[in-house]
Amino acid sequence: MEWLKTLGYSLVFFVGFLSCLLIIIFYGGAEIPYVFAEKGNPEAPGNWIQESQIHVYDNAIVIDVENADLARYAPTGSMKPVLDKDSTGIRIKPGSEQEINVGDIVTFEKDNDLIIHRVIEKSEDSDGIYFITQGDNSNATDGKIRFNEIKYVTIAVIW
Repeated sequence: MEWLKTLGYSLVFFVGFLSCLLIIIFYGGAEIPYVFAEKGNPEAPGNWIQESQIHVYDNAIVIDVENADLARYAPTGSMKPVLDKDSTGIRIKPGSEQEINVGDIVTFEKDNDLIIHRVIEKSEDSDGIYFITQGDNSNATDGKIRFNEIKYVTIAVIW
């Protein structure tokens, strides 16, 4: 009976080893989609567009948003599956830091680059309100982002 116990332990070890090997083969070096990330699913963005601002016609859909423009995205993969190179975003310039909340997708400037990531934390320190942002498909945060660095908020995505 001792051999049966040893066989059971060996089988458990082998299955665990095989599982790890498969994970490394299929996900090693690749970006892991946010639904599998340790942080869990991100918060949803705020409701920037009210139903009364959306007008549906037989041949068109009109979204009534002042000072909006379109955005295209670089194929970095940091915001997959929500944003990618084939996505078109509708963005606006936020009026104040109070408008931006956890879950919103913001464009901010860092080292002369525009980065589009989700707000995962909003807090305050001695210098005022700051935001912590992170790509949905990234394990690293961007550190503290101040309102003056935020250029846009993505209010809609069209695929």
